Amino acid sequence: MSPSSRVARACVIGHPVAHSRSPLVHGYWLRLHGLRGTYERADVPSEDIDGFLFGLAAAGYVGGNVTIPHKEAAFRACAERDPVAEELGAVNTLWLEDGRLHGANTDMYGFLANLDAGAPGWDQVLTEAVVLGAGGASRAIIRGLLDRGIDRVVVVNRTLERAEILRAQFGPRVLPVAWRDIGGTLAGCRLLVNTTSLGMNGQPPLDLDLSALSPDTVVTDAVYVPLETPLLRAAQARGLATVDGLGMLLHQAVPGFERWFGVRPEVTPELRAYVIADLAAKGQLH
Repeated sequence: MSPSSRVARACVIGHPVAHSRSPLVHGYWLRLHGLRGTYERADVPSEDIDGFLFGLAAAGYVGGNVTIPHKEAAFRACAERDPVAEELGAVNTLWLEDGRLHGANTDMYGFLANLDAGAPGWDQVLTEAVVLGAGGASRAIIRGLLDRGIDRVVVVNRTLERAEILRAQFGPRVLPVAWRDIGGTLAGCRLLVNTTSLGMNGQPPLDLDLSALSPDTVVTDAVYVPLETPLLRAAQARGLATVDGLGMLLHQAVPGFERWFGVRPEVTPELRAYVIADLAAKGQLH
């Protein structure tokens, strides 16, 4: 088989990974652009992840996405990393270049692109944002908010020490707050971001009183299963602008697809409708 006739193979690597919509997204783009390629799920237990990553080329892959719990392992496995991945200590996009494993973190890009599309101008007069949670997704989102020039990012977490680690990493514009003190943080913010798993299918709800939020606050959730989380429903009931988490998944996928298959795809209403139809078929809209 000549190099030009080879089918490029990519995958999403996680454990578990059966729930991932990434194959749906990349499969849509492959068909749309008439490209020879495949995108698969690779369910890899933690004890096998190092061997899988170092054997990526031998297994015939050109690269892949990385999801929970392997982003830190992917970071360690890369010979080269982009500046965002270096800062965050996590990689979610892999590709092979000259036989060497390269990595990037596109979560920040996906978050910002989703807000830009779903709430245009959201950052024009924003001085303070509140981010719920202090995990890996939170780090990428905080970095993105700081890059957009937000004066202060309040990080609310059940374990205050984890939020304090983020202040140490990102500097004095990050304010750690314990979950019990969340009520005092909402009045000043104009962007509320949930990065916790609360509200996700199978997880406890995010029970939060939004009455202190200003009418011009934007509320967004990194969770996209269900698509309309209890937090977003509560915000909509108050007439607040909301942005769901599906767009972050779609936009963060763009750079990887371009790396593996040579075409930069677009996030379109048709793609979004295609994924939403799948969520609806599985009863995961609400």
